[in-house]
Amino acid sequence: MEQERMQELPACPVETTLTLISDKWKVLILRDLLQGTKRFGELKKSIGHVTQKVLTAQLREMEASGLLTRKVYAEVPPRVEYTLTELGYSLKPILDAMWTWGEAYKSSRGAAPAQPPAETEAADAL
Repeated sequence: MEQERMQELPACPVETTLTLISDKWKVLILRDLLQGTKRFGELKKSIGHVTQKVLTAQLREMEASGLLTRKVYAEVPPRVEYTLTELGYSLKPILDAMWTWGEAYKSSRGAAPAQPPAETEAADAL
């Protein structure tokens, strides 16, 4: 099955990267998980207007792509935690570049710079 997925990937490396993270929600999931393991509810709250159905689908796709792991605890109610894999963490320079570019763009348009979340400092140590 892994070989089938590899054959489906585009020949262009940029297109391959976009295939894995091009959805708006996936980039925001990566941003939040760079700070550490999160539960489903924490992700939903921090991302904002995403529906539970869409968030679940995005998380499953990212798990299938090897970008994150899902751990289910046998508790009532069930607890599910998501953590980036090493492959997922390897996307950090891309997200950092997106942050830098976005700040430069906003600055060129006269917008005030955003303050990175305090938890980002922990992710920067990676």
